[in-house]
Amino acid sequence: MNSPNPALVTQRAAQRLPRIALLLFCAAYVLPGLFGRDPWKSADITAFGYMLGIAEGRTPWYDPTLGGLPADNALLPYWIGAAFIRLLTPWIDPAFAARLPFALLLVGTLVGVWYATYHLARTESAQPLPFAFGGEAAPIDYARAIADGALLALIASLGLLQLGHETTPELAQLASVALFLHGFAALPFRVVQSRVALLFALPALAASGAPSIATALGIVSAVLCRLSPDVETRRATLWVCASAVASALVAAVLGAWGWRLGRLGAPGQVIGVVRLLVWFTWPTWPLALWTLWRWRARLSSRHIMFPLLCAGTSLGACVAMGGSDRALMLGLPPLAVLAAFALPTLQRSTSAAIDWFSVFFFSIAAITIWVIYISIETGVPAKPAANIARLAPGYTPVFSVLALMLAVAATLAWIWLVHWRTRRTRHPLWKSMVLPASGVSLCWLLVMTLLIAPLDHARSYRSLVERIARQVPRASCVAAPGMPRAQVAALEYLGRYRVDAVTPPASTTCPYLLLLETRGQPGRAGDGWLLVTRERRSANEDEATAVYRRATSAPALGS
Repeated sequence: MNSPNPALVTQRAAQRLPRIALLLFCAAYVLPGLFGRDPWKSADITAFGYMLGIAEGRTPWYDPTLGGLPADNALLPYWIGAAFIRLLTPWIDPAFAARLPFALLLVGTLVGVWYATYHLARTESAQPLPFAFGGEAAPIDYARAIADGALLALIASLGLLQLGHETTPELAQLASVALFLHGFAALPFRVVQSRVALLFALPALAASGAPSIATALGIVSAVLCRLSPDVETRRATLWVCASAVASALVAAVLGAWGWRLGRLGAPGQVIGVVRLLVWFTWPTWPLALWTLWRWRARLSSRHIMFPLLCAGTSLGACVAMGGSDRALMLGLPPLAVLAAFALPTLQRSTSAAIDWFSVFFFSIAAITIWVIYISIETGVPAKPAANIARLAPGYTPVFSVLALMLAVAATLAWIWLVHWRTRRTRHPLWKSMVLPASGVSLCWLLVMTLLIAPLDHARSYRSLVERIARQVPRASCVAAPGMPRAQVAALEYLGRYRVDAVTPPASTTCPYLLLLETRGQPGRAGDGWLLVTRERRSANEDEATAVYRRATSAPALGS
């Protein structure tokens, strides 16, 4: 018969992860991708375009536009990025300046999840059972070990890998959710600090473009606070309600209210959402389900119910929006918290299965990355290099000693970790999350060092803008009606063009016109425009940018 409390933890199992190792894990996850690249299509460069326009004074702070196209009212992240650009641009590149605060937001998310789990694990209902003759884990040591496991589980989440390293409003939303988790979890222990966190988190979430999720989290948390047996948690009910009301007011003032609902009518759409849930939240979702099963006698406890309802809110938003991965991303922090409470209940065979799957999967992925890199640099084997040439036409290999040294060091560290985990018996609770988290960090670091140059060439608009600049002088006025926001941002940042993306071709005063066309469907520029050229980002894309100039203007460069 299962015990109502399934956690049986010895003091030896409650060892915390060495702080140096924890910091190295976080650094290997956060820093790669911060340097040496342009903003990528499409959400990344779109958000950066609004930030750059605000910073350079080309558009107002309260109502930013991009080529005349209004923003989505996620103003707080745009203000943060614009402030860093204005502060640091004289010394560093604007794109790097804009990425810095979002890297700090990712760090804040990791810290928020650690402290939220730590405080939840300190509650009486989450503590392990005492042994008859002593030797059980000390409460603080147990909480630290569980929190280390939650942090590793979040790093191991596949869905956070790309979206967590973009310069987009969703990262500010993620940090707000982590702050809210921390604020609620710390109520019995850090009264003032937790109330301030609760009061700030939901308005920040609303100002970052997610007012509906902020309101839903406020309602759910207010109910939990009111029903909590803890006195300090019940007293925080008014604070949570005030935060929810403030988030609604902030959304109204910023004009952030809006419904982005999608329909899941077709079976294929439902299957797509299920597939998204399976891979996007891996490996936290199976561990979270195991937590719910093993802790089923204590589902009403705050360390289970609160992260469960937060994750459910995010899942509901994802489904309501037709399978939005960016809404689902907000459920990763509470899922990591839930996953951490599965660690004290895992059997040795389950931990071994997680280890061997991680060793196999991430070792194959790392070997693949190395093979592609060697092929690019040496031409042997030939097929990977040919594939890169097809996906990134015009790319010229660039050798970097620093990138190679970092990649070699990361690979050697992975080999050592695999040896440490598989050759020796280790007891800490977080042991099952070490290889998944380090495997994700390894592959991300390898890609961002060995393959960053061809990847940047393929995902950046720089090569397209440079080809357009051969025909259109830089800093010219360019009409681009119907052009995607990402390409408008690229034209303004990389080409320094003055882009008008709202005026029709017949009404614009700009001497040049850019239209987005698809294969077999040429655009209609109308009378008075002469076609200069058509340019694609790559030979495989169906879309092309058609470049026109006025029939009465001077010949284009190179024509």
